[in-house]
Amino acid sequence: MTNSLILMPMRSFFIVFLLVAFGVQAQETAMTSSEISVFTEGVKSEAKNTKSITSDFVQYKHLDFLSNDIETSGKMIFKAPNLIKWQYTAPYNYSVVFKDDKLLINDGGTKNTVDIGSSKMFKKMNVLIVNSVKGNMFDDDVFEISYFKTATNNKAVFIPKDKNLAEFISRFELLFNKKDNQVEEVKLIEPSYDFTRILFKNRILNPTVADAVFSN
Repeated sequence: MTNSLILMPMRSFFIVFLLVAFGVQAQETAMTSSEISVFTEGVKSEAKNTKSITSDFVQYKHLDFLSNDIETSGKMIFKAPNLIKWQYTAPYNYSVVFKDDKLLINDGGTKNTVDIGSSKMFKKMNVLIVNSVKGNMFDDDVFEISYFKTATNNKAVFIPKDKNLAEFISRFELLFNKKDNQVEEVKLIEPSYDFTRILFKNRILNPTVADAVFSN
């Protein structure tokens, strides 16, 4: 009798656990071909009309050997066709600008310029970053792409076909808001399974952005 009384709540807990687990998994399902077409065309149309973006962001860097993710935050500024600035404000002041095949770094007032023009890999990374911010990365020649949906979001998962790029990135995930096709989250997974996750908030589309913002 006592054993039965003990096992009953344990069985109930196990059943609830299974229902929750499968329920969470069921929230994300693969898109149909027609849904993919509507989604990608909507995002591409939005990207074409995107001239500039400003957005606050929170970045989480997950390293397997650390118990907690490294959290940083700041502001991202984009201006077409390929100017982008990541201005970190917490827990330190640090900025990175991609401009004219150069990487402009300002580390608390210490400035450095890195020429990336001769590196095909850095060029690819720059294009990847710009397109991920705009949300327009649907190139079947470059990636194997899978599409998923939830009640509020669409997700695209990109696996690089280029072996050199795959040495740095094993998978790239973009999470879009269904209402406006805007990117809400970027997740970059490395071959080691460490990853960087960036969440955007307070996003402003097509504000006036001066070129001087992208000076070092």
